[in-house]
Amino acid sequence: MVRDVLHMGDPRLLEHALSVRDFGSPRLRALVADLWDTMAADGGIGIAAPQIGVSERVICFGLEEGSGGRNAGVPRTVLINPTIEFLGDETEDGWEGCLSLPGLKGMVTRAKRIRYAGYSLEGERIEREAEGFHARVVQHEFDHLEGILYPMRVTDWTNFGYTDALFPEERR
Repeated sequence: MVRDVLHMGDPRLLEHALSVRDFGSPRLRALVADLWDTMAADGGIGIAAPQIGVSERVICFGLEEGSGGRNAGVPRTVLINPTIEFLGDETEDGWEGCLSLPGLKGMVTRAKRIRYAGYSLEGERIEREAEGFHARVVQHEFDHLEGILYPMRVTDWTNFGYTDALFPEERR
């Protein structure tokens, strides 16, 4: 079921999400299905449970295998109670958008390489290394679990604004 996405300004987006304990439960399965449906309906690459008003450490990200474009290489993943470790000091800047800030984009510096871990819907351990766009997506969604929205990481406010104003050539 497609759920309403909370927008920046809603205080629930600033809360630290709670750990999940009921792996594999019908309730958790329904939450994950709603996250996938909502993400697809809004055209996202990732979504976190707090974005639909559920204060739990659940993120969904990625696309079906075979999807092309800039989102290729981000495996379709449900990650519960995740952790992130930065691998090295190398960072990179990139444009980010968010379902909770529709129509806006900002330049954010993120770790280039990470190791992330957590659990599947069934409670099986997941551990992967990621770099580039894949690493950026995971860090962005993880931030939602910590009550952080990407504008809190913007350092140069000349690189933040409405997508149609920042990239007028893409409107054509």
